[in-house]
Amino acid sequence: MLINELKNHIGKEVTIAGWVNVRRDHGKLIFFDLRDRSGTVQVVALPNHAEAHNVAVESRAEWVLEVKGIVNSRPEKMVNKDEVNGTIELEALEVRVCAAAKELPFEQSAELNLDTYLDYLPLTLRTPRSRAIFKVQATIITAFREFLMRHGFTEFQSPKLIGEDAEGGANTFNVEYFGTTAHLGTSPQLYKQVMVGVFERVFSTGNVYRAEKHSTSRHLNEYTSLDFEMGFITDHTDVMNMENGFLQCMAKRLRETCAAEFSLLASEIPVVPEKIPTLKLREAQKIIKAEYGVDCTEEPDLEPQHERWLCEYAAKKFDSDFIFITHYPLAKRPFYTMEDDADPGYAKGFDLLFRGVEITTGAQRIHDYDTLVAALERKGLDPQKFSFYLQAFKYGMPPHGGIGLGLERLTAKLLGLENVKEATLFPRDLNRIDILLSK
Repeated sequence: MLINELKNHIGKEVTIAGWVNVRRDHGKLIFFDLRDRSGTVQVVALPNHAEAHNVAVESRAEWVLEVKGIVNSRPEKMVNKDEVNGTIELEALEVRVCAAAKELPFEQSAELNLDTYLDYLPLTLRTPRSRAIFKVQATIITAFREFLMRHGFTEFQSPKLIGEDAEGGANTFNVEYFGTTAHLGTSPQLYKQVMVGVFERVFSTGNVYRAEKHSTSRHLNEYTSLDFEMGFITDHTDVMNMENGFLQCMAKRLRETCAAEFSLLASEIPVVPEKIPTLKLREAQKIIKAEYGVDCTEEPDLEPQHERWLCEYAAKKFDSDFIFITHYPLAKRPFYTMEDDADPGYAKGFDLLFRGVEITTGAQRIHDYDTLVAALERKGLDPQKFSFYLQAFKYGMPPHGGIGLGLERLTAKLLGLENVKEATLFPRDLNRIDILLSK
């Protein structure tokens, strides 16, 4: 039986199993909190059940136990209304050790620095804080999948071993591949465009890899990218509207299922506007100059501080945690990005900023074969190396566009985490792959 079902079985004999959270020795009485995937309950071992009592005396934190017992209402003085099972306890009749645990390297309640937390992830992921973070993250993925499927999207799995970087860049991990060199995919971009020619609307949730030598609080070398691509669009605003709808769906799902997790982490679920405010890059740069006294109007992109200022401005001006920035210089966007004919030199693309950081990049893509080949050549790329991808366009592709959204970065900003590694189950960065490379 699951622990969260116990309150419906007062006075009955049940069997549960889980991990010891905390053990308290009160002389003849031994108390321990047992947790499973559904919750936690207090177990009391009395001397009159000698075998169960002896096992409880021996047990320690993180031991895995199976307990047969009677569900009792707690004495009035022992009721804790702040706990889910604060009105009941389990009187142990039999206790079986499924697995003993070694002595823990630190107290479960200890405040750890980030490196220590990451070094002991198989243990530290069990804390209430970590479980809350990754329940929220799982809920985001579920909302993404359910929303898109309701809107006619088909999920596909993008390959991770590729022949060319999706954007023709150099920041790829090289892999020996039967006597030649392959790369770990930096994006499912080329494949999801191909799949628009198959299913019209597609999405993918999977890991991508960037061989960038950075060590910051917002970057990872392996992260989860939530991508969708949709055909028969009018322009990039159709893509923005679809993402807007997803974010509203996500926020609703988080309010329904993760309120306790947000409360534990002292964070707020954002209210997503019916229409997220939008500024062109040049408009945004003029605002930065006027509001914050920094002239970045000649810059082709935004710096992290600029993103923070624009989010601050959006919160003040539009009462929104989100803001779209559109029309970056085409030269700064990938080769497949469509130019805005009404605004030459600028892309029909956007970034979505949220609570001070960019979480999404999206755009309308070039769908004409000849135009796409010319765009590759302008970027100094060899169209022959992209011949497999170009087949989709040679044989007819509709106007289309899509997004790539970083799951870990979104999770970190939703929960107010200082470092994106805290929102990454097993982070890889310049200095770490499970453990520090210097060890």
